[in-house]
Amino acid sequence: MKILVVVLTGVTAVLVSAVAVLFSPWWWAAAAPALLVALIAVHDVLQRRHSLLRNYPVLGHLRFAMEALRPEVQQYFIERNVEGRPFDRDTRSIVYERAKGTDAEEPFGTELDLYRPGSEYLAPSMAPRPVPTDPPRVRIGGPDCTRPYDMALLNVSAMSFGSLSANAILALNTGARLGGFAHDTGEGGLSEYHLRPGGDLVWEIGTGYFGCRTDDGDFDEDLFAEKAANPQVKCVSLKISQGAKPGIGGVLPGAKVTAEIAEVRGVPQGKTVISPPYHRVYTTPRELVRFLARMRELADGKPVGFKLCVGSRRQFLAVCKAMLEEGTAPDFIIVDGAEGGTGAAPMEFADNVGLPLSEGLMTVHNALVGAGLRDRIRVGASGKVATGSDLVKRLLQGADYTNAARAMMFAIGCIQAQRCHTNTCPVGVATQDARRGRAVDVEDKSRRVRRYQEATVKSALQIMASMGVEDPRDLRPHMLLHRVDPHTVRSYADLHTWLAPGQLLASPPEGWAGDWEAADPDRFTS
Repeated sequence: MKILVVVLTGVTAVLVSAVAVLFSPWWWAAAAPALLVALIAVHDVLQRRHSLLRNYPVLGHLRFAMEALRPEVQQYFIERNVEGRPFDRDTRSIVYERAKGTDAEEPFGTELDLYRPGSEYLAPSMAPRPVPTDPPRVRIGGPDCTRPYDMALLNVSAMSFGSLSANAILALNTGARLGGFAHDTGEGGLSEYHLRPGGDLVWEIGTGYFGCRTDDGDFDEDLFAEKAANPQVKCVSLKISQGAKPGIGGVLPGAKVTAEIAEVRGVPQGKTVISPPYHRVYTTPRELVRFLARMRELADGKPVGFKLCVGSRRQFLAVCKAMLEEGTAPDFIIVDGAEGGTGAAPMEFADNVGLPLSEGLMTVHNALVGAGLRDRIRVGASGKVATGSDLVKRLLQGADYTNAARAMMFAIGCIQAQRCHTNTCPVGVATQDARRGRAVDVEDKSRRVRRYQEATVKSALQIMASMGVEDPRDLRPHMLLHRVDPHTVRSYADLHTWLAPGQLLASPPEGWAGDWEAADPDRFTS
């Protein structure tokens, strides 16, 4: 009955409008909107996709309009400075200000509730130290490495060409060259845009082996050796998993595999490319360690490491046992926190799979210390590192250096629109749309990247100096305090177990003994 009424209403509106147009042109301005509304109403009732529109023709469209506007309304009009997610407004603002070279100070005190459980504080010293004039660097390269690299405290984290636009990659690498820090390529291969500016590169290789793969998707040693010989490639990283989506592969639809993407990744143009969730080059901890050693040989002694989002402590201990038994180890390990986010992922993975950076970082650091391996392996940390205090906290938790992805995106203009996976990034950063990508001015944005990195490292050094520390290696867990409840504050030294060098080999503590005993260098057991 309702459909019949709406159809008759629509027909009547059409006839009335037609008569009005034929006999009185002055009625056109009023008749045309009525005709349009009537046609929309008829369409809404007859369509079968949206139940809301069938029951509420025309008016139901307001709901979809409000849904589309909700993120922007929330970000610009509702959220407080310290409440936004993934990054709050204060954090985004400090990155923008440092990138532009403007004042990044705030008046009238903190907006944070310092008595809220979970709040953390860095402990200042009664005897501060002078701020170092030259930022320290971290030597990457164990005893098996013949061409070590000195890493900055803050670097560009893994973001592929294909995920980011050509101009975004050019801006990031140019900024890295200007500032003297490293740029991780992401797993999408070594593109012209990574190489053209001349900045230092960490070449990341994922399960798809892009840029060094055979026709059937296996690892190609000859192609790898050829590209690893490029003087800009300072280190090579094997990606086991990433924080945004650990344990899940990826699919690049054929429509997105342009000639340029195909050339960079070494895949056929126009054909769908699958990145499996697992590697073909290893199935056991021992095979992983051996493959990393082989990669270092093929890279002519350059530092080689791997990146992972930590899950099972037992599995990581199995890798440590394999290192001890094989007598070789990677030169670095990058710990990616589950809060990482430049890779689009199913919500269930992003919200529920993998350890956050704090727990993952302390797990890896303690495992290496307890196994007697920490002195030969450097640890990098990535996952929501944006400010100087973030950097210092990660160093306190066991990292030697840090990487930032989304913060670097903010530095080149990202506004956290969260449209990265739609190819419609409004500022041209995370898109392959050439028209949108032109919005990123490489010369200007590269200077912003350099300024942001420089100011953030300077802030970290100032914080460390206020804590009485000149060398990052002197940071200790007791210097980071955590509010357990409104009345109790405890240091990280008290809250967590910190292993002594070689303790797992001599006498594993109770909380670690079971996992250490069960860890098998020839099996990944959960």
